[in-house]
Amino acid sequence: MNPRSLLTPPPDMTDAMRSARRHMLARTGLAWLIMMQVMMLAFPGYLRHGARAADAQQALEQAIVLMNWLSLILCVPLVLYCAWPVWQGAWRSLNRGKVGMDVPVALGILAAFIPSVIATWRDQGEVYFDSVSMFVAFLLSARFLELCARQAVAERHAADAALLRLSDRLAFWFVCIQILLAGLVGAYWWQTQPEQALAVTVALLVMSCPCALSMSVPAALAARRAALLRDGLSHSDGDSSADLAMRRVAKQNLAGSLVWHVLVTPLAAFGWVQPWLAAITMLVSSLAVAANAWRLAQGGQVDAAPLAADPA
Repeated sequence: MNPRSLLTPPPDMTDAMRSARRHMLARTGLAWLIMMQVMMLAFPGYLRHGARAADAQQALEQAIVLMNWLSLILCVPLVLYCAWPVWQGAWRSLNRGKVGMDVPVALGILAAFIPSVIATWRDQGEVYFDSVSMFVAFLLSARFLELCARQAVAERHAADAALLRLSDRLAFWFVCIQILLAGLVGAYWWQTQPEQALAVTVALLVMSCPCALSMSVPAALAARRAALLRDGLSHSDGDSSADLAMRRVAKQNLAGSLVWHVLVTPLAAFGWVQPWLAAITMLVSSLAVAANAWRLAQGGQVDAAPLAADPA
């Protein structure tokens, strides 16, 4: 038996994995395209509070109304198609009576999108279409990296399973605490400064997505597999240098993700982090996890049995 086959999934599973990647890549690409358009359309709104003549201000306000409607039209396919996996995941979690990572994501999208639609219809209030588009695009980018990492994992040892369970538990409690915190902080702002309550709540809900936490261990596992293949090795015994390095990187990723959120969450609670900036912090933490795992994939040699040569 060719040891390489140990790392190769069955054909039907491979087709399903490729299909999942294609669909996720299509949604991610469309989300980025829409995000870039919406960000350009949102630019006049950033100039609203500048000093200018009355006629220039009136022309700017008319342009903002038009740009808001165009942003709304662009965000409809973003919310309905690109974010469809979020709605599916949130519905499955709620049906099982659990709070999965898709629940706060869905709440964050709805909390930003629905008030923006109402504000656009009434031509009154703040809109957050730029934050919605950034959040969905960055979220799908992180999910795509996580999907590739999980699909790249071919073998798991008992210690790997323990790390995955630890990651899942941390993500679950993180989501619960963040949702509770967003509700309490949002209620406080609603009582003190109602005009800021929505932005603060949306920012906290955006930051409640445990993307970096959920991909911390899968990214490290995928990096170990890449290191084994790079060094011409078929598998690990669960206690090799590659396994020890993987567990060290996984724990670094978990700790770093938690520390990042602990540092940034109070800033959002005080109203110093806008929803669009919260979306960027989410993406940055996910990319940091991927980069740390990539260091493992590019590291030194590992200990395991070398691959046998392919039969002629």
